[in-house]
Amino acid sequence: MQGNEASTEGAIDAGLTFFAGYPITPSTEIAERMVTRLPQVGGVFLQMEDELACISAIIGASWTGAKSMTATSGPGFSLMQESIGYAAMTETPIVIALVMRGGPSTGQPTRASQADIMQIKWGSHGDYQPLALVPYSVQECYTLTIEAFNLSEKYRVPAVIVTDAEIAHMRGPVNFGDKIEVISRKELGVSGTGGAYEVPDDMVPPFPTFGHGHKAFITGMTHDPKGHIAPEDGEVQAQLVKRLNDKILSNRRDICRVEIVNPDAKRFVIAYGSAALAAKEIAMENNNIGLLRLKTVWPLPEEQIMEIAGQVDTLLMVEMNMGQIFREVQRLACMCGCADVRLHSDLTGDPPRKSRILKALDQEKS
Repeated sequence: MQGNEASTEGAIDAGLTFFAGYPITPSTEIAERMVTRLPQVGGVFLQMEDELACISAIIGASWTGAKSMTATSGPGFSLMQESIGYAAMTETPIVIALVMRGGPSTGQPTRASQADIMQIKWGSHGDYQPLALVPYSVQECYTLTIEAFNLSEKYRVPAVIVTDAEIAHMRGPVNFGDKIEVISRKELGVSGTGGAYEVPDDMVPPFPTFGHGHKAFITGMTHDPKGHIAPEDGEVQAQLVKRLNDKILSNRRDICRVEIVNPDAKRFVIAYGSAALAAKEIAMENNNIGLLRLKTVWPLPEEQIMEIAGQVDTLLMVEMNMGQIFREVQRLACMCGCADVRLHSDLTGDPPRKSRILKALDQEKS
């Protein structure tokens, strides 16, 4: 099946019951398949008037206990940013399928890009930590969509399943498997006190679902653990923002996913998504070239990057943008003493070719 179709099936197998969408190339096939599939499993599909309505609808649905999702591309994702920040502040589990295309503006609606990576991280205002998982195959569109739901529910945080026009529209085999782990949020007991934000040791408050007997005040303003707003209290703000970030950053080992090919190689390529297609072929054909494929870009797998950077002579970042993750990799590699850190940037709308990646690896250090 198609990558977008596989993402749809992954969402449903993860327990999706509510989808609000608005058609936009190259993500539209997700909404089209949801129209048929969700009613078959007792779920609800709504086509909204725009992307602002989509993100607001899935936030509201999540607070009624539904696992909820929307799908979009770069321009629609831009419209969602304020509400994504609201979801982070209110600790609302939602999933967004972001199918990237070339930009800025209308750009290349039918071509691939990875230029929205930093928008995922910094698109909304304030300090927060979204989750972003990046498939590079149709099979991973299925499995990583399930993982996105599981992590979103576990940590009460917005999660993004990030593909692009190439991955979303390619076709390939999908093994649905018999054993699928599905994680659901911890719900606040009916006898629970405190409301929506009372903080346990794992920093993730139990979820008070609307209509289940809970009393909760949900606010995007600075609030204390009982939900009382306190926008003028600097200490409350500092503790809240630190916890929202720490609940993700302190669990990198649980969240971050990578694939490593030829771990002992002295020349390494780092890539993700469709930019990793040719890079993996190169590593499979040449034991002297390694590959670190990022399945998670946010939070960035810093530990794995630094481990590789500390043992290699050359590190090549391959991206379909101007180097959005490269700057992070360069920073980490320099801390490990790896001076030869390069970028192969492809902005054409097509995944990078093997010949160009090899040329970037073989050229003399400038």
